[in-house]
Order: sequence, then C-alpha cells, then structure tokens
Amino acid sequence: MPNRLAAATSPYLLQHSDNPIEWWEWSEAAFVEAARRDVPVLLSVGYAACHWCHVMAHESFEDAATAAQVNAGFVAIKVDREERPDIDAIYMAATQAMTGQGGWPMTCFLTPAGEPFHCGTYYPPQARQGMPGFRQLLDAVTTAWRDDGERVRGAAGEIAARLADNAAAALPSSVVDADALDRAAATLGETFDARFGGFGGAPKFPPSMALEFLLRHHERTASAEALRLVGLTAERMARGGMYDQLAGGFARYSVDAQWVVPHFEKMLYDNALLLRVYAHLARVTGDALPLRVADGIAGFLLGELCTPEGGFASALDADTDGVEGLTYAWTPAQLHEVLGAADGEWAAALLTVTGPGTFEHGSSTLQLLADPDDPQRWERIRTELLVARGQRPQPACDDKVVTAWNGLAIQALAEGGAALGRTDWIDGAVRAAELVLGLHVVDGRLRRSSRAGRVGTAAGVLEDHACLADGLLALYQATGEPRWLAAGTGLLDVALEHFAVLDAPGAFHDTADDAEALLHRPRELTDNATPCGSSALASALLTASVLTADGGHYRDVAEAALRGVGTLAERHPRFAGHWLTAAEAAVSGPLQVAVVGDAGDPHLAELVSTAIAVAPGGTVVVVGEPDAPGSPLLAARPLVDGRAAAYVCRGFVCDRPVSTVAELAASLRG
Repeated sequence: MPNRLAAATSPYLLQHSDNPIEWWEWSEAAFVEAARRDVPVLLSVGYAACHWCHVMAHESFEDAATAAQVNAGFVAIKVDREERPDIDAIYMAATQAMTGQGGWPMTCFLTPAGEPFHCGTYYPPQARQGMPGFRQLLDAVTTAWRDDGERVRGAAGEIAARLADNAAAALPSSVVDADALDRAAATLGETFDARFGGFGGAPKFPPSMALEFLLRHHERTASAEALRLVGLTAERMARGGMYDQLAGGFARYSVDAQWVVPHFEKMLYDNALLLRVYAHLARVTGDALPLRVADGIAGFLLGELCTPEGGFASALDADTDGVEGLTYAWTPAQLHEVLGAADGEWAAALLTVTGPGTFEHGSSTLQLLADPDDPQRWERIRTELLVARGQRPQPACDDKVVTAWNGLAIQALAEGGAALGRTDWIDGAVRAAELVLGLHVVDGRLRRSSRAGRVGTAAGVLEDHACLADGLLALYQATGEPRWLAAGTGLLDVALEHFAVLDAPGAFHDTADDAEALLHRPRELTDNATPCGSSALASALLTASVLTADGGHYRDVAEAALRGVGTLAERHPRFAGHWLTAAEAAVSGPLQVAVVGDAGDPHLAELVSTAIAVAPGGTVVVVGEPDAPGSPLLAARPLVDGRAAAYVCRGFVCDRPVSTVAELAASLRG
C-alpha cells in the first residue's frame, strides 16, 4: 500500500511520499488503526531543511527491509514540526525528559492513545557510537510491546501524566522593572565571548532577541557596554562564514565559536529577526556595516524566499544533492577558474579561501574579515562569483508559508523600511500581510501555513496570532493604513479569548481551547530560535495598548505576562530575549509619538524621519492628519500655528507639542 503523504501541503512530508514505509499524516484515523491492529505508533518528526533528517531518511526510511519491518509492526506517522509545532512541543518534552537532550529527526514510540514510552532522535541503520541500530530498536520495541505490553502502557500513561503536570506548572513571578533589566543585561555580559562575540561557546546560534534587548537597553540607559556587546557580535557574525557574503542572508548557526563554518540551512525566522537587529543597529549607530548587512538580509528575503503568491518561504535546505555546503563552499582553484589568476588570488585572500580549506575536503566558506581595499573591484567580483554559484546545483526550498514567521518578516521589513527609508521593504511586508490575511484566515480563524496558494488544515497556534499581530501593528505604523490596526487587534482579541489559561492572568496555552485535543495543551515560556508565543503576545499587547482607545486591558494582560516570567528573564536572559525586549518597551511607556499634518507637507516628512531616527526601539510612532480615524493617538492633536506638529507621550503624560526637528529630537532624548 502506498503511503498517504502525496496530498500533504508540507514539503517535508512530500519528501517522504515515495518511501516504502506506509506513512500516515497525524490524524485520529492513524491512532484508530494502531488500536485496531494492537501495535505501537512510530512517530517521526522533522523538517525539510534538516540535514540529519535527510540522512536518516536515506539510510532507513528508503530501505525496503526497514520499511517492511515498520509496516508489519507499527503504524508510522510523519510530522513536519514547522507545520505542527504543538505536536512537536509535546513529544520533544518527552524526548528531553527521557534522554536529557533533543533534536531532529525526533523518533518516538507511542501507544495507540498517543502516550510516549520510548523517545530518541537520529538512529543509524546499524549500531554505532553507543547508539542502537534503527532496526535493532524496532525489534526491541516490538518485543516489549508483545511480551510486556501492559507494563509498557502503564509506564506510558505515567509519563504522559508527568508531562501534563510539567506543562501546567507556573514559574516564580517577579516584576521586570528597570533594576531587573539592568541585572539581566549584566548576566548576559558574564557569558559574552569578548573575542568573537555572541554568548557561550560552540555551536553558536545568532542571539538575535538578546541583541535587540541590549539595543533597547542601550537606548534607554545610554549603556555603552550594552551597545559594545551588540556591535561586536553583529560585526563578527556578519564577517564570518555564517553570513552569505555573495547574496546576503544568514545560515542557521555556526558549528564553531568563530562563526566560520555554518550549518548551511537558511531559515526565514533567523533572517527576519536578524534584519530587525541590523536595521536597528544601523539606525542607532549610522555605521556602514549593519546598513550593508540589513540590505543583504532584506534582499535575501524579498528575492530568494519570496513566493509567487507574495509570502515568504520557510527555508533553504542545508544540503545540495545530499552534500552539505556544496553550493556555498569554494577552493582557490575554483576562484581562479571563475575570476582568472589575478582576481582569483585577490579574492582568495580577501575571503579567506585557503589551500587546506576552512570547511571540508579542502574547500572554504567565504569570510569578509576586513573591508576590501578596492570596493568597486569587490563588487564586480562578488557579482561574478554569484553568477557562477547560480550555475551550481542549488539547495531545495521549503516553500510553505508559515504564519508566525511571515509575521516576523512583516515586522522586520516594516520597521526596517520605515527606519532606513526603504519603501520597497514596506511594499514587501504589505504583500505578505495581504496573502496571509487573505489565505490563512478560514471561517474567521487563523491557520498555521499554506503552500503554493493552498492553505493547510493545521490550526494557528499562539505564536501565529501573536507574531502576525505584532507584524501588522508595525505595518500600521509604517503605512498609516487602519486596516492593519484592525486586523492586528482582532488577532489579539482571538488570542485572549481562546488561548488564556483559566484563573491565571497573563498565562497562555500554545493551543486554542477549541483546537484538536492532544495529550495536553503545551505552554512554552522560553524564547529559543523564535519568540515563544507568550512573549510575542506580550509585545504585541503593549503596542496595541497605546494604539487603541480601550488599550488598558491589553496593558494589564501584558504586565501580568511579564511578571509571570520575571525570574526566568532575570536569571536566564539568553532564553528570554524577546520577553526582555518587551519589558524594555513596558518600562519606557512604551514611548508614543503622534505626528500630525497634511500628507503633502514636507515638514511632516521631516518630523516623521526624526521621530523614527531618534526614538528608541519599541516606540509607537503614528502619522496622520489631525483626528484621523484609526488611532486615539491622533485624536485631539491639532496643528501648531498651521504647521505639522509632533506629540511625544510617556505612559499617560504628554509633552507639549513641538513643530521643529530640533525640538522633537530634544524631547525624544529627554
């Protein structure tokens, strides 16, 4: 019997649609089938850009003998973790509890009730390095199920109960005030790599949310140390091999502490979050490097990741034709072949392409450790190398459009476009927002993803509502169009109604109260590769609280949410970067700037540019004619002597209106 993945919207599932394993998508019918046959469920979770997922697929899932063993003894379910983060969260918690670690591919064995009794990650085809072979593990599970099934079911039930208890547990609460933010910044400094930037050792992931927090902390406190940590990290990352020196965009992480060798997959969420950081840093410092990198990231998003429908694809694979880095690594001989001897030698020195190589098999990643002494020559060579690279085999693209990650991209493009005067970035954000709102909202409720214009069936989770809302609120500020404010606050209202934990103000589940019932309702509180749903919601609620007439309720919920993670944020700031970013906005007000004037008034444009350039991150900036509909910030804001004027407010207190650029800058800095 062929497997059932051919109709999936997930590229990851489609990659497995020709496997001899009789895969099911996650469904009630699959568990009913397992109960009917009295066999355990093999749950395999991964994602399209995952290198080791491809390895295990080739070694085991494409193997006829392994498939026969799986088909005979199990009901096999394949899940894309990016399409179903709720399922991934539940069984990743089980995997980490059982093994002390996690990762993908994730391999779990479940009862027909969905309760886990054995979990792991990658398994080789034969035993090696202390790991059992996959077929050996299948034999062991089959034997245990057959000979000791009652004990297995009992243990699985106990595990499921403990996981549910852990998910419901609350963290110690604490107020995240200015002193707490000072302590969080100091704690980050204690783990800072003073030579190469970043926090901790290898492997190193781009700490985008921690950097955004430190930027806001610097703007509020004038902390030179916070800005130094951001600047050094941003420069080291951008000059290393993790950044695509030819086409822009960052790879997922660096396998070393020096940012030299990346894990080559390029994720939408990383690049959206990093665009926000580099654009913010460029605005604060005026330096050329963050401006160049922000432009490169935005170009990558609007070029390589933009789908025909106008949304943003999820990722580019780490592998090309089964070889990691095949598209991106170079040897000196390859540079000479493309560029000729003189330019090839110059480029090899500039990009640290050496004979021994910095990567594998004598090849090197491209680094730009110093600015070129001849910028025009470098631009010509960069273009020639990019053309030559385009003729190589290319990594596959996971072209599903994930709501939450598109929300992050919309926010970064809208904020960055407004800050750096890039209307093309804002236009890209508008196209993505129109696609997601037009396609991903079905019967009034948000879906998780789509592909090629076909929406998936998975319900939107908390991060989808929160990240998209935050992006739409940023787009409202960048464009002044009330439709984005209405859509953003509508999503927040849905989140408050359907995701809130009963009798726990400020606490939220990651799944809705009317979503598919799983083992329990997961509740993630730490920021990892992306903001957790709760921190993204707190951020969006704070922004909405000053954009709407009845925003006091939004503010109350956001403050309660921040108190609920106060201890986590202060003690473990690396895993609470987005929480801390939101807390900086809360401590600052958030600062509000209303700029009123006639649309064609050049003085209005000058005031708006000043507000965006000088106001700290997290400031809410609204532009329009006096008493324009949409936001109470514009209500009762007259012109000053017939000229455009700016109103700066902190909390519920507003400064006198100002009508000159110098006065506005002074008010914002005061």
